[in-house]
Amino acid sequence: MTQPPDQPPQGGYGAPQGQGPYPPPQFPPPPPPSGPPQPYGYGHPNPYGPPQPQYGAAPTPYGGPPHAQPPYGRPPYGHQPPPGGGRKRNGRMVAVAAVAAVALLVGAGVWYASTTGGATGKDDRADSAGPGGGNGEAGGGDPSAAGTEARERVPSDTASEVLFQVPAPKVEGDASYVVQGSWLTDRVYAKSGIAEVVGYDLDKGTKRWTVKLPGPVCDASRHMTADHRTAVLFQPAMPTEKKRSHGCSEVAVIDLEAGEKVWSGSVERGAGKAVFSNVTLSGTTVAVGGVNGGAAFDLPTGDLLWSPKSDATCYDAGYGGGPALVVLRKCGEYGGERQLRVQTLDAETGRPLSEYRMTPGIDYASIVSTEPLVVAADAGDSAGDGSGISDFFSVDGRTGELRARITAPGDKYAARCDGIMQIENCSQLAVGNGKLYVATEEHDGKAEHSRTNEIVAFDLGTGKQTGERADAGDGYTLAPLRMDGPDLIAYKRPPYDESGQVVSIDGGSFEATTLLETPADETVRRTEARFTPAYAEILYGDGRLFMSRVFTGRLYGDGTEYLAVAFGAE
Repeated sequence: MTQPPDQPPQGGYGAPQGQGPYPPPQFPPPPPPSGPPQPYGYGHPNPYGPPQPQYGAAPTPYGGPPHAQPPYGRPPYGHQPPPGGGRKRNGRMVAVAAVAAVALLVGAGVWYASTTGGATGKDDRADSAGPGGGNGEAGGGDPSAAGTEARERVPSDTASEVLFQVPAPKVEGDASYVVQGSWLTDRVYAKSGIAEVVGYDLDKGTKRWTVKLPGPVCDASRHMTADHRTAVLFQPAMPTEKKRSHGCSEVAVIDLEAGEKVWSGSVERGAGKAVFSNVTLSGTTVAVGGVNGGAAFDLPTGDLLWSPKSDATCYDAGYGGGPALVVLRKCGEYGGERQLRVQTLDAETGRPLSEYRMTPGIDYASIVSTEPLVVAADAGDSAGDGSGISDFFSVDGRTGELRARITAPGDKYAARCDGIMQIENCSQLAVGNGKLYVATEEHDGKAEHSRTNEIVAFDLGTGKQTGERADAGDGYTLAPLRMDGPDLIAYKRPPYDESGQVVSIDGGSFEATTLLETPADETVRRTEARFTPAYAEILYGDGRLFMSRVFTGRLYGDGTEYLAVAFGAE
């Protein structure tokens, strides 16, 4: 049945309610807590944080469907692309138009001395468990920051074919699972499954290796080291009907080249294991955080490096990694006025180097980028669209001073962040060239029944729009994926009867050059339509496009659903 022009095919688990091939699970709201957060042990329910999921389900705050925000179009800025050659400078010009500026808010921060025994020192922040390793460089963050050359080559023929499709795993009953995490190296495309991480051949899709885990994946770092190691968070066992969640207590480092689990471990806290909701890495430090507080491990060995002190009023809610390590530390009595402290840390000791204190009353925030430091928050729950973003905060990571506050109303901008549990989980935005690139919400195009949008840029120093604008074109919508040197890589989601595209937007001229076009075959288009930028992981590198889901569950209809699909030139 042909769909009308203004209603392209939709689907895929994690899509907005009413648009998936099967209904999202519902969760009851948690009972109100009677006091401040206290650590809870392995196997014990969390009485104050997000509600516990149903059997096999993904951890989800509030109630309603699991979070669908991709970790990382995951990441818009967070995967290190494989090596590529230089690129040509051909392509059509995209209109550049001036847009009204937003207000600039300047605030104060706290700068901690960078020497041992500085203003606060590690003694009031962390229990040190020994020094960290060397200063290994983490991929991700903004791996291709301004000043480096673009890596992606413009092919002579942008047309692509389906390289391979990975079938979605079969799930019994109505259980749903996190399958979050995908990475791209110069040899493999690695993707999380229900309780595994699999490395696929880039062109054939054949399995090169499989790393089995004892329980479901909970979260996965979007970053990886220069030698392609990354970290995942998972449960210690598979859920059962009697025990629907074992808690996300286990962390492991996986070598994506060798296809091996380097080590796995957990943190004993109180009566059992600490349970976490986010994992990241920076340099040679793996950090995990959540309502139990945080902890950090040495990436090469798995040794515990440090564990920040949590008390009745403060705990580490989560971390952002990549080129720097940043923590969101939540302070204040539960039920009273809370305050988030954004701290840049010494990754090896956990000692804060600087601190920015957000306006009291902002309960949740997300780390968009750690260098430069950009935080997103829904101030006063004013976004109104579930995006988790009403404002962006550009912070000087060295001093803790607020550089600019960028107002981004939810009805105007399409960027999304989790902000509740996986605080490094943002999509449809990117950071580079001293700017924040954000997709606008869809609006009517020029043609009848058409919808379209733009990508606009904000200066991180002033908070003002730069006047740069990339127009998607009638029927298409643009979503930033990541930076490529000074250029921006973006995905153009097509109308129901056209092919999708990957484009490179020149960081200077804002000229758009097509890098890849997906096949025009109707069946392929319907498959591609299931992986929306806001609800999927989308990676592009070296002429290949990879799209995958972040949740999976019971398959409906004919059961033809895919965990991932890859496009490229044959």
